[in-house]
Amino acid sequence: MDATKIRDKLVGSKDERAVSPVIGVILMVAITVILAAVIAAFVLDLGGSVGQEAQAGVSIDVDETQEEIQVQVTSLGNADHVNLTSNGIGESSEWDTADTDELTVGNVTTLEYDDGNGAIDDSGTISAVAVINETQTETQVASEDWEF
Repeated sequence: MDATKIRDKLVGSKDERAVSPVIGVILMVAITVILAAVIAAFVLDLGGSVGQEAQAGVSIDVDETQEEIQVQVTSLGNADHVNLTSNGIGESSEWDTADTDELTVGNVTTLEYDDGNGAIDDSGTISAVAVINETQTETQVASEDWEF
């Protein structure tokens, strides 16, 4: 029995081999490089510098017939509180900071327009900004335009 004939049937000829040795070496080097990069990322903690955005659920309802804006915080997500900002604050009055600073779940704030003498102008934009105290991260989570 000739062993070369058996070897040729099992291994195949040069034309019948599926992967050449060069391709095999390239694949092994690529796998080694990828594995080294993954291990280095864990050891050096490269992903630790990525911050997270503040998240909160806020609904802003503009009632044009009543000429008021109602803001309600429905959930805080990972935020510590929600702040309100606006470009439409009346010149003759200021927001009640007890009502609008650091809103938490369940807080409802109503801002009213009163012919120019109220807390808000006849048009503008109000925005709710979620805040994470630890990292001082601020993210706008809701915004609404109004025109009375």
